[in-house]
Amino acid sequence: MKRYPKIEDTSVAQQLIYDRLLEDVKNESPDTLLENFHSLFIEATGYKQIEIRQALEKIVKSKSSEEQFYLFLNRCCHIFINHWQMQPNLQPAIVELIGLFKNLRSPDSVYSRASKRLRVLVKNFTQTEYYVKLQRLATVINNKKSNSNYVGNLITRYPYLYEHCLLSEDSSYEAKRVIQKIQFQNQHNFELDLSRYVTYQVRLGEVLRSKDMTQARLQKIKPATNPTLLSDRELGSALKHFIGKTEGGRTYRDLSQSFLTYSHRAPNYKSFKNNLYEYLVPSIDSRFGGHQFNNKLHKKIQNILPHSDDQKPSDFLILRTGCQLINFLVVESSRQPQHYVFVDLITNLGPTNTVGLLLKLVLLCNKLKPYLEKRFSILFAHYESFSKDGVPWLIKSLENTHVAFSVYFGKVDLSCLNQIIKIS
Repeated sequence: MKRYPKIEDTSVAQQLIYDRLLEDVKNESPDTLLENFHSLFIEATGYKQIEIRQALEKIVKSKSSEEQFYLFLNRCCHIFINHWQMQPNLQPAIVELIGLFKNLRSPDSVYSRASKRLRVLVKNFTQTEYYVKLQRLATVINNKKSNSNYVGNLITRYPYLYEHCLLSEDSSYEAKRVIQKIQFQNQHNFELDLSRYVTYQVRLGEVLRSKDMTQARLQKIKPATNPTLLSDRELGSALKHFIGKTEGGRTYRDLSQSFLTYSHRAPNYKSFKNNLYEYLVPSIDSRFGGHQFNNKLHKKIQNILPHSDDQKPSDFLILRTGCQLINFLVVESSRQPQHYVFVDLITNLGPTNTVGLLLKLVLLCNKLKPYLEKRFSILFAHYESFSKDGVPWLIKSLENTHVAFSVYFGKVDLSCLNQIIKIS
């Protein structure tokens, strides 16, 4: 009988399993890999390779924290995911892999103490953020319209949330590359769909205005569906708002460039903050802002980094200021998920105008976009298990943000969107 050396170190045991999985994923079919993974981690019994079983037993029996086991198991999953994602025909196996965790058996149905412990750890893993992100990834990979009414099932619709909702700080380079690839493709598809929809609306509008609604003329117009969860009227209004001229006959881009040019001539940071308030406040309806909100906003801005008031404005100060304002306007953090101000803005200004206010900030510094995306990912996670119908304000905000980001930061030519302004 072959004898295997005793594994003394947990990290060595983990690396042994990583190496085994990396070797197997290159040579075995997804069906075989899923069967072996199920035996090794889910059933915790029946896996054929003794050395790997011993390594896993060493990990399970170690005095390491459960958190370290969760990180280890998450990495094991991503070894398969990273490989399968590169081949579209193998991507369904990712959904199957994550689905294995849905049917866990009781620890009491096995005799080995190590197997019992492993089943407990795997069960606890399904209560972690690692598993939540795997489930979101399965939803994105599956990319099918779900009849489920939960907010969490909408994650596929918002590529700008992927980095924060699908990845962890310790995600590998390969995992990040996989998510970026999916993100790029889904964002690209949305922008194409949005462009087709607007082109369709423009051409249809031209026919209606010409009153030449003959069958032949109408058949030349290729129909396109609204790619958002907004109504046609809401989407048209959002596009007009984000593309058209808002304040003083200028677009959001014009306003931000004008402000940046002017702010760099500000004598000090305190003066910059005064200018920033004047830049933002026109986006706030006076009937709402005039009561209390504008005073709160002014006070918040003045209280940001007061020790820097005498310094010259810099990119760093602009970034720090923008981050703190986004915290105030949207949500502070996952530990402090209060977002009363944001709900108040949505209620009084509407989602399109509220997103426009945030867009004003993002256009001042390119590093503020991922920061705002992170705030929205916190709200998404907070309401993930809620019914879509229960938080319509959140859905409309996410949709408006997607449209705004596509208009201002998209890769596809959306010049045809300018014509939407002409549509009544």
